[in-house]
Amino acid sequence: MENVVELKNVTKKFKDFSVKNIDLQVKQGFVTGFIGANGAGKSTTIKMMMNLLKPDAGEVKIFGLDYKTHEKAIKERIGFVYDGNVFFEGLNLKDIKRIVAPAYKQWNDTLFYQYVEKFELPLNKAMKTFSKGMQMKASLAVALSHHAELIIMDEPTAGLDPIFRRELLDLLQELMIDGNRTIFFSTHITTDLDRIADYIALIQRGDLVFNQSIHDVAENYALVKGGLELLDRDTEKAFIHVHRASTGFEALTDNIKAVKNTFGDTVVIERASLEDIMYYLKGGIQHA
Repeated sequence: MENVVELKNVTKKFKDFSVKNIDLQVKQGFVTGFIGANGAGKSTTIKMMMNLLKPDAGEVKIFGLDYKTHEKAIKERIGFVYDGNVFFEGLNLKDIKRIVAPAYKQWNDTLFYQYVEKFELPLNKAMKTFSKGMQMKASLAVALSHHAELIIMDEPTAGLDPIFRRELLDLLQELMIDGNRTIFFSTHITTDLDRIADYIALIQRGDLVFNQSIHDVAENYALVKGGLELLDRDTEKAFIHVHRASTGFEALTDNIKAVKNTFGDTVVIERASLEDIMYYLKGGIQHA
């Protein structure tokens, strides 16, 4: 099975927003980063993956199965790590284990206590006393203790201090070593993904812009800088977005070859970061 998650033409409409015709594949054994500005549709898409929202149209398959007939089997194999506490605030980790463990056939007590120790989590303190980072580690310990094959993380690093963010990313890299797990990681902090992601999916205003390997993103997208005199209706066709300033222009392209053919060595071509790509796709001037 190459794809752990497959969304085909998935649409969900709300009063003032919609996620439209999403075709998204999440490959087994890799980390896929799911990026987009706040409100772009990341959480809506994740909720449909988790069967917390039902699409108005299209098909959602997890591990090649659909939720209509295999909901329990699918959820046995998924671990969800949210950006806040998902447990009752008054409960401690021992209580949570007692409640959660019977729900999973694959639950492993020994593994749970190993992760609690590794993450330095107190067993007898109420969840409401945990910092945000500790709450996240608790969610991760639970997910790993039932051998989740797919770990879905919704904005896991938002609000964490830089040291803990780095610790978490190192931990996720460790978890991927055996090649059995798949991580789907939504975030608007794109620098996190430069370190751990294999694939990047970008959603913008409810539309999936691309889903490519991080290598292909680096190969395809670039920032181009040059003098304003180089721009006209024809030359601008090489760009997705152009930003003009008195000192010259800066533009985003997804076709470096076309830029080289059009401009030769009269422009400077630089690697576009994920943040650059998000910024220009959201706020730049679009050219058909």
